[in-house]
Amino acid sequence: MEIPLDLARTLAVVIDEGTFDAAARRLRLTPSAVSQRVKALEQQLGRVLVVRSKPARATDAGAVVVRLARQLALLEHDALAGFGFDATPDRPISVALAVNADSLGTWFLPALARVAERHPVVFDLHRDDQDFTAGLLESGTVMGAVTSQATPVAGCLVRPLGVMRYRAVATPAFAKRWSLESAPESLAAAPLVDFDRRDDLQRDFLRDRGIDPELPPRHYVPASNDFATAIKLGLGWGMLPGFQSDAELERGELVMLGGTPIDVPLHWQQWNLRSPLLDAIADELGAEARRGLRPE
Repeated sequence: MEIPLDLARTLAVVIDEGTFDAAARRLRLTPSAVSQRVKALEQQLGRVLVVRSKPARATDAGAVVVRLARQLALLEHDALAGFGFDATPDRPISVALAVNADSLGTWFLPALARVAERHPVVFDLHRDDQDFTAGLLESGTVMGAVTSQATPVAGCLVRPLGVMRYRAVATPAFAKRWSLESAPESLAAAPLVDFDRRDDLQRDFLRDRGIDPELPPRHYVPASNDFATAIKLGLGWGMLPGFQSDAELERGELVMLGGTPIDVPLHWQQWNLRSPLLDAIADELGAEARRGLRPE
């Protein structure tokens, strides 16, 4: 049995665009033609490949086909580049990557900007916690990911990037109001800022201080720069990396609350393909990480 590559690419576009109508516009086909292609592929493979929701999402079987289509697109790009027929600025290759919010908001984007200067490429970035980005590699959603997972995902290569160190900080006024510097047990009552309900950094810090992490009231601010801004405005205390707190600590606009810093090792994982483009992305990310992260 063979997987018709044009049909696999059509499925990948449906998943990328989220709807059959949007996929039809990108492929310059009618929505009916796109639907017929997907149905033909499902009939040939004997599997349901897409959940027809909004947005459309791949089933487990569909994710395998989407991963194949994306790998083929990358290999085709690299092969054409080897012949001197690189992608053109008006038709760049799309590369899907996963990254945690704090990396995205601090050191990650300059590396991609350097890659984009040399290659006709656009990036489709998926933001998730570093503990969960590896799952996007496993599903075939992305080609590479910044992750806390050191063990390679099946079919992937891994390289260490460095450590992002987080320290508990607050504004001087907030720390004084809640007596956080003189009476650390006040952390049990002082409001804190969480990124989202999967953010464990503040919980881990409280456990290390012997405080029940479920006691304090909390704000949820699910964007890295806004999270840091909320702390700097005195909404609550929270764990910030040096990128977002060093200058303010030096100016006295933030104070450290003591306790042990939390180090989060970061790794880069990418598909195990001989791809000059993926390697160029990995090299630039590694170089930027060496400038901004702590060595392991």
